[in-house]
Amino acid sequence: MNPILERYSKLGENFDPETVLLKTSLRINTLKISKDDFVSRMNKKEVFLKKIPFTKNGYWFESPFPLSSSEEYLQGLFYIQEAASQLPVEVLLRDASYDKNSLIADVASAPGSKTTQLAQMTENKVSILALDSVSPRLDVLEYNLERMGVSSVVTMRKDSRFVDDINLRFDYILLDAPCSGNFCVEKDFFSKRSFADFNSKSLDQKKFLASAIKVLKSGGVMVYSTCSLEPEENELVIDWLLDTFDDLELLDTGLDMGDCGLTNVFGKELNPQVSKTRRFWPHKTGTEGFFIAKIRKA
Repeated sequence: MNPILERYSKLGENFDPETVLLKTSLRINTLKISKDDFVSRMNKKEVFLKKIPFTKNGYWFESPFPLSSSEEYLQGLFYIQEAASQLPVEVLLRDASYDKNSLIADVASAPGSKTTQLAQMTENKVSILALDSVSPRLDVLEYNLERMGVSSVVTMRKDSRFVDDINLRFDYILLDAPCSGNFCVEKDFFSKRSFADFNSKSLDQKKFLASAIKVLKSGGVMVYSTCSLEPEENELVIDWLLDTFDDLELLDTGLDMGDCGLTNVFGKELNPQVSKTRRFWPHKTGTEGFFIAKIRKA
């Protein structure tokens, strides 16, 4: 057995990755078109759409042609976005109290799936700062912002490990952290990933988190998410966060799907609060692997 799969077995999950098949999915951009009008328009082109029940604007689709080459894509009527990837923004803004004076930061924003989703869910009425450290990635982000009709986002080339030197404080922060990914995202995942990769990513993720916490307002809320299944990048990072900062608490994500976060990782007992996080095992949820934590600052 592959060493990574063997670790999953030790966490209580036994499955054959080859049998996990994901449905393709998209998010309708309600800044430009209603869901009913989009479904009707695409049905005329023999594109089959089925509502994803655990998302606000997500649909699984089957298309006889590449949707990314369609006029609807160029017009920004939708964003091709995996189902689980649509949930961090929904978790962040669930029960949120924001207005035109609020500030939101997406501190690892390119290529823009979640940035455009933030703008969509706040109806272009809340100022959003989108950060990324690589100029070509920002170019792609800005293209997607324009394509999707987003007018509430300001972009900045910035390494978010050092976001705390920005003279701004935010009501809401999304940190969809750079991570190792998972076998649903990369088919050669098991052959090219190592335990050293997971530990290296974890170090950077802690830097991102520590910096973001410093610019989160008192009473502010942050969502930390990854598309990784590795505890080093998920539960162990959140356990470290709670141990390092004494003014934080975890909130319930409000999600019915997924498993509670692990509170015992390879024999190490974690803070009981970590059970409020959610992890998505692909063979259980039918989505890519994902992890979501919702954090409030006192």
